[in-house]
Amino acid sequence: MVAFLAGGHVILEGVPGTGKTLTVKALAQLVQADFRRIQLTPDVLPSDILGTNIFDFNTRNFTLKPGPVFTEILLADEINRTPPKTQAALLEAMEEQQVTLDGDSMRLPDLFWVIATQNSLEFEGTYPLPEAQLDRFLFKLLVEYPDAKAERQMLLNSQAGLQTKRLDLTKLKPIATVQQVLTARQALRSVQVSEALLDYLLTLVQRTRQHPDLALGASPRSAVAWLQASKANAWLCNRDFVTPDDIKAIALPLLRHRLILRPEAQMDGLKVDGLVASLLGQVPVPR
Repeated sequence: MVAFLAGGHVILEGVPGTGKTLTVKALAQLVQADFRRIQLTPDVLPSDILGTNIFDFNTRNFTLKPGPVFTEILLADEINRTPPKTQAALLEAMEEQQVTLDGDSMRLPDLFWVIATQNSLEFEGTYPLPEAQLDRFLFKLLVEYPDAKAERQMLLNSQAGLQTKRLDLTKLKPIATVQQVLTARQALRSVQVSEALLDYLLTLVQRTRQHPDLALGASPRSAVAWLQASKANAWLCNRDFVTPDDIKAIALPLLRHRLILRPEAQMDGLKVDGLVASLLGQVPVPR
């Protein structure tokens, strides 16, 4: 919800069959948003995402056949199954909220939000996302296996005849409208951040760039995104001001896909999540 409120795109990473796609479909229904899904495979072309201009022999003009990117919530399913050229087709849309076809720029909906799912890189046939595209995602969330109790309930539901493939999500009662979400995003401007907290956030970002175990630290874009997401976290906690806990609460999902370990650090068994936790413990929290 923090990412949705902040307007930041999300990567959901996990093994197949953990309900990533179903979760996104349910969210779109809950906010009454237009929803499109594209299954990304090695043969998907950029035009399959963005759309294409088609010549109409009757009017002697080109008409746009829009792709699935022209929606409010876009689910890019298994984004790391498709080659880099197709992955790059999302770059302008995610960053500029517009699409350029044959020199013409077209604005995307105000709510435009991308959720990309990907399987862990250990699975065959994956194309790791380039750093430039990773940086355009606000969060990377890890979808783990359900615990034994939840998985047992799934089996009981299946035995009782409940099939997730046949769930009627239209029966979900909406909790908000698209306009309410956009209004809430505007409200983040009124959330206050002290100069001491700005310096705290900046110090954390700079420490990632100076860390000896990191080949790539957090970018200026990620610093701005961190600030915006901290405001969203505070707003969802019914506060009009940011605290250090807001900044720390979102550090892992915000940084884990942006920081790149040096090969030596990887060989030593270091993990980005552990490194981020260590940084949070080293930088003094303003009082």
